[in-house]
Amino acid sequence: MGTDNQTWVSDFILLGLSSDWDTQVSLFVLFLVMYMVTMLGNCLIVLLIRLDNRLHTPMYFFLTNLSLVDVSYATSIVPQLLAHFLAEHKSIPFPSCAAQLFFSLALGGIEFVLLAVMAYDRYVAVCDPLRYSAIMHGALCARLAITSWVSGSINSLVQTAITFQLPMCTNKFIDHISCELLAVVRLACVDTSSNEAAIMVSSIVLLMTPFCLVLLSYIWIISTIVKIQSTEGRKKAFHTCASHLTVVALCYGLAIFTYIQPHSSLSVLQEKLFSLFYAILTPMLNPMIYSLRNKEVKGAWQKLLWKFSGLASKLAT
Repeated sequence: MGTDNQTWVSDFILLGLSSDWDTQVSLFVLFLVMYMVTMLGNCLIVLLIRLDNRLHTPMYFFLTNLSLVDVSYATSIVPQLLAHFLAEHKSIPFPSCAAQLFFSLALGGIEFVLLAVMAYDRYVAVCDPLRYSAIMHGALCARLAITSWVSGSINSLVQTAITFQLPMCTNKFIDHISCELLAVVRLACVDTSSNEAAIMVSSIVLLMTPFCLVLLSYIWIISTIVKIQSTEGRKKAFHTCASHLTVVALCYGLAIFTYIQPHSSLSVLQEKLFSLFYAILTPMLNPMIYSLRNKEVKGAWQKLLWKFSGLASKLAT
């Protein structure tokens, strides 16, 4: 039993962002509002796509998946973060920490692959519009979505299993806002070079490979757009991809900067801020980006609001 005491801890302590009570209360209010906006925005996007037949296309099928991923990712981190802002003892049980790492890592991986799938969808829409419906048929879209979910989940399962097999000795203080991969690996009291190598391989397979596919898709898209003769045609083709390109820049930019090199020069505070940005701000901004920069979504919102206002007028009379 003595050996087990050296390698097993029953819970961890998350140090979070601040130990000052007033600061924690302010952060609680701020992140609670942002979380509610995230949930509302993404759920409304899913509902809108469900209700409007004009949005029953491959692009919006993948957008529905993206919104579900964003909601799930935020939920895997933010509720626990909010609870700890108001708690004196910021502990998290070992199984809960492992579960949080698994879900956050899985959903992050799913999002990277899904964004690459969405880039392929935009490539077909711009570069081969006449065959778009034939290529992006329902069965292919379903297979691509399933591939995204399965690949992210398998990678996370492997990473989580490897990480929590490490002996933690008496280390139980995680200097982070959540059970984040690199923060947990740092607790190990043994050489973690093999884990860091696994993280690097995982980053290349599940982060850089989809990112390269996105770049390749957009190289072909841009080369097609510049060949379009009319200014109106070029503008329409660009607007077809603008929302997705903005989301890609946000998601991949942060992830590559944070995870592609385990021996990063980022400070612990910077890592916490990047994780917060990815967990709260990115899922909150995604539905806004697709709503504000997409004419079809804006048109669907206007149609839905017009229907509700008409219904309200009838009920009032």
